[in-house]
Amino acid sequence: MNWLVGAILLLLLALIFDFGLLAYAMYVLLGVLLVSRYLTRAWAEGLTAERECNRLTANIGEIVAVVVSVTNSGRFPVPWVLLEDLLPRHALIHNPPNLGVQGRRVKLSMLRAGAAKSLLYQLQCNRRGYYQLGPLILETGDLFGLHRRYRVVTAPHFLLVYPKVMPLEGYEIASRRPIGEVRMSYRLYEDPTRIAGVRQYEVGDPLSRVHWKATARTGRLHCKVYEPSTVAGVTILLDFHAASHDPRHEPMRSELAVTAAASLANAVYEMGQQVGLITNGRDAADRIRQEGWDYDIRTRDAARQAAGMAETSERLRPVIVETRRGPDQVMRIFETLARIELTDGLNLTQLIGETTSQMPRDATVVAILPQVTEQHAIALGNLKRRGFAVTAALNLYEEYDFAQASGPLLAQGIETRHLRDEPAIVDFCRRLALRS
Repeated sequence: MNWLVGAILLLLLALIFDFGLLAYAMYVLLGVLLVSRYLTRAWAEGLTAERECNRLTANIGEIVAVVVSVTNSGRFPVPWVLLEDLLPRHALIHNPPNLGVQGRRVKLSMLRAGAAKSLLYQLQCNRRGYYQLGPLILETGDLFGLHRRYRVVTAPHFLLVYPKVMPLEGYEIASRRPIGEVRMSYRLYEDPTRIAGVRQYEVGDPLSRVHWKATARTGRLHCKVYEPSTVAGVTILLDFHAASHDPRHEPMRSELAVTAAASLANAVYEMGQQVGLITNGRDAADRIRQEGWDYDIRTRDAARQAAGMAETSERLRPVIVETRRGPDQVMRIFETLARIELTDGLNLTQLIGETTSQMPRDATVVAILPQVTEQHAIALGNLKRRGFAVTAALNLYEEYDFAQASGPLLAQGIETRHLRDEPAIVDFCRRLALRS
């Protein structure tokens, strides 16, 4: 635009002062500008692309192959085009990166009319997460450098990498409330498959409770008495508030917490018990920008920003997977844990206040905490006083930090366990499972 305005002004001056040679030069420059602008637009609009991935879900350690094909469907050859398939910044900044890239996702090429070029690369999945692959950014321009054109093409793909699951031999959450079929000190449910005795019929008893053999033997109506029992399980309470996690220990400590939560959920599920998840983290799917991309991008930075993932979210609602049994329950928890991210929304105290009504009393609450404050201890203590069985797993490395954080919880009568590293997860569950 600056070149065009300058050329028009010089042309006007040349015409006013009758500078023939200058006027001729400006006519040529204006012609070059207009032709370059037209060709640049035609080159950019004539390029199409598509992406193929061999999978969109993966486990840690697996490799995902990505192929991006770019075709020049226009009438003119493109002298140069810069191709870049975008990946989120947070997937590349760590060492090792969350997604290790093998191959080329950036390429400079020339395309004849009707020709096609491909980007071939592989992604090594090193950490769990929900990653946006693409879209593809195309940059082209004229040979004089007067005009450049950027386009955002191909809809992005989203790769879900499941969290790591440690193999567990068994799991019992507390000696007073183990996982499995247990007697309760107060009646929650009655198990119709377990008869505790027989009593005389009382007004209001349903006919389904009548014990016909005892009635026939005694000549008086008798009813069955069922043993009060229930199936205990786990509700995992995962604190993923950003202020609770020391940036110096990230992403290692938060990843360890997710691994612990996934391992516990898997162990409880394999024992046939109910399991659920409650967390104050942010779901990555909520913040991904899927609409509103500008396909007429003027600068490369604007193209990256328009095609990227939003870094903030206004979500204040907790992420909840209801505590229940079922074949798909553990997969829902894995998918949620794969997408969860640190956020500055609800803190742990607010999370407990918001979700207490959705926690079943027949499932033990396991709180995975990166730190413990007086407010956290009081909130968990209130849960215990309301009849919940509560256990805390402290995600801390140093023994001194663990001892210091355990104090407020022990004062509330809450048992604590130390999650120092991945082997500690297995040891934690094995020791609980072996308790009487």
